[in-house]
Amino acid sequence: MRTTHASLKSLRMATVVLIGTLDTKGVEYDFVRKQIRKAGHAVILVDAGVLGQPQVKPTISRREVARAAGTELDVLVAAGDRGAAVMTMARGAAEIARRLYAEKKLDGIMGMGGSGNSSIAAAAMRELPVGVPKLIVSTLASGDTRPYVGVSDVTMMYSVVDIAGINRVSERILSNAAAAIAGMATAYAAKKRASGARPLIGATMFGVTTPCVNAARAWLEEHGYEVLVFHATGTGGQSLEALVKGGFLAGVLDITTTELADELVGGVLSAGPERLEAAGKLGVPQVVSLGALDMVNFGPLDSVPEKFRARNLYQHNATVTLMRTTPEECAELGHLIARKLNLATGPTVVFIPLKGVSMIATEGKPFYDPEADTALIRELKANLRKGIQVREMETDINDPRFAQAMARALHEMISTTNRRKK
Repeated sequence: MRTTHASLKSLRMATVVLIGTLDTKGVEYDFVRKQIRKAGHAVILVDAGVLGQPQVKPTISRREVARAAGTELDVLVAAGDRGAAVMTMARGAAEIARRLYAEKKLDGIMGMGGSGNSSIAAAAMRELPVGVPKLIVSTLASGDTRPYVGVSDVTMMYSVVDIAGINRVSERILSNAAAAIAGMATAYAAKKRASGARPLIGATMFGVTTPCVNAARAWLEEHGYEVLVFHATGTGGQSLEALVKGGFLAGVLDITTTELADELVGGVLSAGPERLEAAGKLGVPQVVSLGALDMVNFGPLDSVPEKFRARNLYQHNATVTLMRTTPEECAELGHLIARKLNLATGPTVVFIPLKGVSMIATEGKPFYDPEADTALIRELKANLRKGIQVREMETDINDPRFAQAMARALHEMISTTNRRKK
C-alpha cells in the first residue's frame, strides 16, 4: 500500500505541553512553541501566571488553571500573595497535566524560567508517569535540582543566561531545548503506538538479596515479562511507588522491603512512610517478602549514631555499615507490614523464607538471629487480615526455589486479574 506524505506526517505528530507564566515569559514560550511546531508537532500552551496580562494567547488560560486547583483567579489576584499564588497554580498545572495525559493529549512536557516557573512545571511533571518526556530549562539547573526532580525522570537544562528575552545565547539554548523535547516526544508517541509490549514488573533488590531477584527476574522474563529492578536505597523504593501510581506496572515483586527498617529505626535509606502502599491501594497484584529486614543502613562506621555503637554492626564496605535489627524492632516491622498490606484492594501474597531473610542472616553468618526472625514472622502473621495469603518455605531468601515460587505466584495473580477484566 502506498504511504502518502500526509500519513507519514501523522505518524510523526506528537503533542507537547508547555507550562509557564505567560505574563513574564510569554515571549520566550512563544519562541519555543514556534520551534516545536516547525518540527511538526502540536503544542498546548498552558498559562500559569497570575500578575500581569499574558504576552501571548495560551491554549489553556490561567483562569482554567486556577479552577483546576479549586479556586478562582480573581481570588488569587486579590490576595496579592505571590508565593501562595505560585503554589496554587502549581497544583492547578499538575491537575491540567494529569487530565491531558489521561486524554492522550500529552507526549512531552516542558517548562522554563527561574524558581517560580521551575517549581510550577516540576509540580506538573512529577504527577506524570516515569517515561513521559519532561524538560525544564532553568536558571537553577546547575545547583541542587532535587527539589524539582524528586524521584521522577525530569530532565533539567541550565539556561546559562536568564530567560529574559531572546538573544544570541538564549536563542541557541531554547532552540536546543525545543529540539530536545520535540525529539523525545516523537520517540514517546511512536512507542505508544507500538503494540506487543511486554507487561512490566517492578522488583526490589539489595546486594544481600541479589541472587533471589536475579532468579525471579529470569523466570519472569522467560514467561513474557519485562522486569524493572529497583535498588532498595530509599530513592529506589520511592521510584517503585511512583511507577505504580503512574499505572506503569502489571505487578510488583517486592522481595526487598528493607527500607521499612530504615524508616522505623532511623537508618539512612528510608523510602518514607508511604513505602509498600501504592500497589495495595491501587489493586496492583503484589508478591511481598521480608528481604533484608535484618538490617538498618548507615554510612562509614564512624557515622553510626552513638546510641547504636554497642549493637551488632557489620561493615559491608568502607562506606556502608549495617546494623542488625533487634527482636523488638522486628516485631514492630512485622506489625507495620501487616498494617500496610491489610489495606490492599488487589491480590496480595506474602512469602516468608524461614531460614534467613538475607545473605548474611543465614546460620553461621553475622546477622543470624532466630529470635529476631521469629518475632518478625510471628507479628506479621498474627496481624494480617484474612484474605491475604501467606506462604512459608523452608529455605533462605536466596534459594532459587523460593525465588521461582514468588515469580510463579505473581504470574498467576496477573493472569487471573487479566482474565477477570475481559
